[in-house]
Amino acid sequence: MDLVFKEPEQIFLEDDGCFPNSHLPILFYKGVLNIPILFPATSVRHLFEKNNWSNSWDSGIFEYHHYHSTSHEVLGIYSGGTVLRLGGDKGYKLRVEKGDVLIIPAGVAHRNLDGESVGVVGAYPDGRKYDMNYGKPYERPQTDRNIKEVPLPGTDPVFELRGLPVIWCA
Repeated sequence: MDLVFKEPEQIFLEDDGCFPNSHLPILFYKGVLNIPILFPATSVRHLFEKNNWSNSWDSGIFEYHHYHSTSHEVLGIYSGGTVLRLGGDKGYKLRVEKGDVLIIPAGVAHRNLDGESVGVVGAYPDGRKYDMNYGKPYERPQTDRNIKEVPLPGTDPVFELRGLPVIWCA
């Protein structure tokens, strides 16, 4: 996959009392992937694996708020598009489409608002295991402790040593 580096949009979200969110910005690469006609999900998965983001899945995006406290996550959109809500009910709305990549820090809530058909490959740095949390009061403070223990990834899932390592580790 031939890729041209461009700086990602950075989206900052604070703890809203329900979802911890993160001091790290969400990184949004608009239209960065050249999606092939044949085996689009496999192509995205291989790119992520090459850059040490694995334990991947291929599906859509849940239509309810959820977050992971044990890992950061990358979403690579290989077909369709939808509107996401990031950070909880009063959070940020973002339209994602084929070719986009979204890197979500541990603790950041996300959900598919529109239920539109969207094909996504998700993966985790170093193949980390992820948990599922839904903003329930009993999840915290354990999820807060988990998030503090999540290491910073050594690579960007798309551009290896550019992007995330420079922005999140600065």
